[in-house]
Amino acid sequence: MHRRVFQIAILLCLQVVLVLGGWAQPAAALTQEQQLLSEAWRIVNRSYVDDSFNSQNWWSIRQKAVKQPLNDRQQTYTAIQGMLANLDDPFTRLLKPEQYRSLQVNTSGELTGVGLQIAIDPQTNTLTVVAPLAGSPADKAGIQPLDRILKIDGTPTSELSLDEAATRMRGRIGTAVTLTLGREGRDAAEDIELVRDRIALNPVYAELQSASENLPVGYIRLSQFSANATEEVAHAIDRLEKQGAAAYILDLRNNPGGLLQAGIEIARLWLDSGTIVYTVNRQGILGSFEASGQALTNDPLIVLVNKGTASASEILAGALQDNGRAQLVGEKTFGKG
Repeated sequence: MHRRVFQIAILLCLQVVLVLGGWAQPAAALTQEQQLLSEAWRIVNRSYVDDSFNSQNWWSIRQKAVKQPLNDRQQTYTAIQGMLANLDDPFTRLLKPEQYRSLQVNTSGELTGVGLQIAIDPQTNTLTVVAPLAGSPADKAGIQPLDRILKIDGTPTSELSLDEAATRMRGRIGTAVTLTLGREGRDAAEDIELVRDRIALNPVYAELQSASENLPVGYIRLSQFSANATEEVAHAIDRLEKQGAAAYILDLRNNPGGLLQAGIEIARLWLDSGTIVYTVNRQGILGSFEASGQALTNDPLIVLVNKGTASASEILAGALQDNGRAQLVGEKTFGKG
């Protein structure tokens, strides 16, 4: 069995007050803002997978940062972002409290906006569409995976962070936003105006299909790994089993991912045993997630993937393939995102 190693990015979800928890202060007591910066430094120092810190002197970076004027929380956030920028790692970034709350909204089941999952393409450093959400304004406008978002309301996305771009596309229902898009094969960029709407993130669509008279097939479309995804997939399998499904298609096309734990739990719905995913830290120690219960069905399974299949979707697809549980059909997937 081929195992896949996924490097899990460190998301520094720092709340307004952080407990230092055992960090020994020097003789001169640090201010609250210096304590917050030092705690951010310690999280990376303890957990970052590359012990060379991308060939940076991580201790020296802390010493310089803590000497900066840190008179308020915004200055502290800016200093933390400056420290992290030295790592030149798109997956290690600070989430301010409002950004963290926004992340929670994205995985809770409902949001308002245009309905795009986005990422920074590591090769071109451009803002790229992972996938539009089914039925969203972006989906109805024909926006496709791998489209490049060049401007948002005239502001070049090269000047925006990933979170800033996402914030500009969210907003009140009925308000408009204009995206300037580039697409492979097109010579000129195109402006598309989208009207923001409420987007219900019902992640599962399921129905019984007949490939032939003797082979009823359960089709399950999973669009996102939200908080309710595992429960909805389990209900779909149970219902299709009762309807007589003899084989299954799990459609992960244009599924941009979501909650890692949801991906792990959904893999367990299909597997009796086996490794789903494991992580390796700088000491080479494994953290492994296993399937150890009874699968809801052992019927044959095909998993559909494409270039919009990303992140937790790739973990699920890889686990089902590597454990011999499913055959993958489609295109090369996104590549984490």
